[in-house]
Amino acid sequence: MTPTSEAPATYRLIDGKQTAEDIKVEIAAEVVQRKAAGQKPPHLAAILVGHDGGSETYVRNKVLACERVGFESTLLRYEDTITEAELLAKVDELNQDEQIDGFIVQLPLPKHIDPNKVIEAIRPEKDVDGFHPMNIGRMVAGLPALLPATPSGIVELLRRYELVTDGKHCVVIGRSNIVGTPVSILLAKNLEPGNCTVTLCHSRTQNLAEITRTADILVAAIGRPGFVTADMVSPGAVVIDVGTTRVEDATKKAGWALRGDVSFEDVAPKASYITPVPGGVGPMTIAMLLLNTLRAAKGEIYPR
Repeated sequence: MTPTSEAPATYRLIDGKQTAEDIKVEIAAEVVQRKAAGQKPPHLAAILVGHDGGSETYVRNKVLACERVGFESTLLRYEDTITEAELLAKVDELNQDEQIDGFIVQLPLPKHIDPNKVIEAIRPEKDVDGFHPMNIGRMVAGLPALLPATPSGIVELLRRYELVTDGKHCVVIGRSNIVGTPVSILLAKNLEPGNCTVTLCHSRTQNLAEITRTADILVAAIGRPGFVTADMVSPGAVVIDVGTTRVEDATKKAGWALRGDVSFEDVAPKASYITPVPGGVGPMTIAMLLLNTLRAAKGEIYPR
């Protein structure tokens, strides 16, 4: 994976859709065992505020995924006129509901609601998105935690494709609390996969292309379609595209298509491995959310 002067003859797709399906099969098998032992299936709840198109699709896919693995699921929908106090009261209800093993509040939220207040209101043991400061802090400290779903999904892809990370230089573009910062922490940890030397880049980074060209592993997580171009990637790099932006596309029935942060057609020929969009990191996010819910139901991190 060390960059070389020669471009690889071929690249290999990192198939997140199939990997996520493999994980769901494993989870479903464990749910069957739990039921056979007289235990209830894990129960995931989701709160959806408003009618954001991306959020609608994502939450619908989560409900379908729950059905796929034998989980119980509850979807609570509210108009974007709900007050912050009302939403926090709903969060508290789910915190107290012993039948709910884990739940999420789908982001983004309307501007009049502080997402940090909502995230902090979720009990850490039910925080299957892995956003609560307690779970983030435990992750940083190297303690067992419910990990953020997308970053842990990226790490799981690297693990299942047996890609060497030890001693490699990983460059992450984007420092969000949801993806960029946590994935940089996970890949720097003394874990397997892990032990990377990590450079975290952002909007104030100077000479960005010079830095990204030094990457053995490049993670793009900035939400800007086609931002990473071929001149920013070194031959043989592993490229992980986290971007999922809707862009207008008259050739599609829906009138739009998902585009990643990486200009795939230009970059793929230079890469050794690359994730597509769609079908790369996205499906892994839902798979890891299910895995977190199973871990929460088992009391694996926080004893029940």
